[in-house]
Amino acid sequence: MARIGVTGMGTMGAALALNIADNGFDVAVHNRSPGKTRAVVDDAGALAERLEPSESLEDFVASLMPPRAVLIMVNAGGPVDAVIEALVPLLEAGDLIIDAGNANFNDTRRRAKAIEAARLRFLGVGVSGGEEGARYGPSIMVGGTPEAYASIRDIIEAIAAKFEGDACADFLGPDGAGHFVKTVHNGIEYADMQLIAEAYGLLRADGRDMAQMAALFGQWNAGALQSYLIEITSEILNTKDGETDKPIVDVILDQAGQKGTGRWTVIEALKMGQSATAIESAVAARSWSALRETRAAAEFAFPLGAGVASVSEADMEAALLAARIITYGQGMALLAAASDEFDWSLDLARIAEIWRAGCIIRSSLLDDISSAIREELPHGQLILAPAFSDRLKETVPALRRVVTSAMSEGQSVPAMAASLSFFDTLRRARGTTDLIQAQRDFFGRHGFKRLDRDGEGFHGPWAD
Repeated sequence: MARIGVTGMGTMGAALALNIADNGFDVAVHNRSPGKTRAVVDDAGALAERLEPSESLEDFVASLMPPRAVLIMVNAGGPVDAVIEALVPLLEAGDLIIDAGNANFNDTRRRAKAIEAARLRFLGVGVSGGEEGARYGPSIMVGGTPEAYASIRDIIEAIAAKFEGDACADFLGPDGAGHFVKTVHNGIEYADMQLIAEAYGLLRADGRDMAQMAALFGQWNAGALQSYLIEITSEILNTKDGETDKPIVDVILDQAGQKGTGRWTVIEALKMGQSATAIESAVAARSWSALRETRAAAEFAFPLGAGVASVSEADMEAALLAARIITYGQGMALLAAASDEFDWSLDLARIAEIWRAGCIIRSSLLDDISSAIREELPHGQLILAPAFSDRLKETVPALRRVVTSAMSEGQSVPAMAASLSFFDTLRRARGTTDLIQAQRDFFGRHGFKRLDRDGEGFHGPWAD
């Protein structure tokens, strides 16, 4: 009998099952369509002896040793609820259900209450790293109860990515904490990808060919911008299409997909009064990308002309670094706000540490982010931490030059511009919302606070 089972033999589920088996654990496997289960076992080679396939959910549960641990890896939303509904009558008190998909953390909180009311245990687990990560070592973010996590901790830590021997997995807090952290991870991922795409667009418009850009991103990956996304960008730009021999990006339709996690990040940021402008701009850019016919019509109505934003490679590198620091800072501030909102006691430094390997946003910045958080962030802002404020003093002028040049020539850089605007707004002690407060009081008698006395609810002379 197996200690853990995986139901859902899609790309990620199959990869996780093989990862578990590869680390010496017997694992029960199941899929609603038995053919998928058989295919996974048939392709598993020597690992097949550690896989226990079942065609029915009843047989799948029966193949697990008590207390049973069932990991669900199916599409988020209704399919997860359907699997849970089918599983609950087959399980016994103390058995564990694990949702390891890209769940909305609000669903995870709801499911945790319902499952625990049925005297079962539940974990909501965020898994990052794509198919390769799931197979050979992802970053794993766990939410639920410490007791539930303890029962499978050895398996989770064994299959997780390692950074200098440290497992990139940990228990982060109650109910939806793990899935919320994964959501914010994906929001940062959206922004980072958009920033890289904007840099690519400016370099392309400035006349660099694919080989030159591939070499440049490779060079950047050896420096302060070192990260998985910069690394794969260099590889992508150096890849040709097998059918046409053109650069692969030249044959790809410029319409970006999205599965919802970036949008969820923005929604929760707005709910909690947090500014996640870099992430918001990246989500919006993906939405705009879907409107291809509209964009073509707008280009016809408002021709682009020959405007080229000429920027130095050094400025582009510095601009990307500045914008990336600001993006990570927005993500960390959102995690801190959620920790307070839901009483999760999130360890932000540890979160940065478990993102250092396995996940999509892994980068050389994360060690410094973890250290800065442990030393306590001034006013809760990463950009005010000495290690990062010094870097921003050096790099923001380049970000300003890149954004200014791009905008003056009609080049679109929404994420870079949003990052710069966030920085400029935050560094201004006296802004312009005094006028907004006066307007609100003028038309709605909302009242305002004064600089020269205590209290609130003051009104302007127009109130009479």
